[in-house]
Amino acid sequence: MIKKIAVSAAAAIGVVAVVILGIAASKPDEMVIERFTTIKATPAKVFALVNDLHTWTKWSPWEDKDPSMKRTFSGPAVGKGAAYSWDGNGEVGAGNMEITDATEPSNIKMNLHFLKPFEGNNTVNFSFQQEPDLTRVVWTMNGPNPFMCKVVQVFINVDDMCGKDFEKGLAKLKALAES
Repeated sequence: MIKKIAVSAAAAIGVVAVVILGIAASKPDEMVIERFTTIKATPAKVFALVNDLHTWTKWSPWEDKDPSMKRTFSGPAVGKGAAYSWDGNGEVGAGNMEITDATEPSNIKMNLHFLKPFEGNNTVNFSFQQEPDLTRVVWTMNGPNPFMCKVVQVFINVDDMCGKDFEKGLAKLKALAES
């Protein structure tokens, strides 16, 4: 009787594992997170706030999560080659980013490398589009979606989790640019 229960339990666990792995396998190979807002400021003004990594402390959504985070800046003060490294608590982890292209006032591209709590390489893009009396700012992050990340995504909606941070950052960027 106990053997039959153990075999049934093992079979049930096996079925659950196969279902989870099947759902994970159906996830896309690339992760994309994107949010946008409109700001009552010129594209040049908003571009400048993103292009200078030193100003990120005023609007980045991760600053509030670890005010004692260690920051290191390198390269030029702004634009292509400007780089920023951080090392913080468990919520912000550690990593670095570098501006790889800055086309004023319309686009900024960055390489983003996470070291902790997990390793990951992503591309970040900010676009600034002039609309009547507004600038439409689109913040996009994309990168590879390895299988283990896909398994995690069966249980956690990464777009919602990271997207909330993007939304918070864009709201702070909007307040700063409009002040």
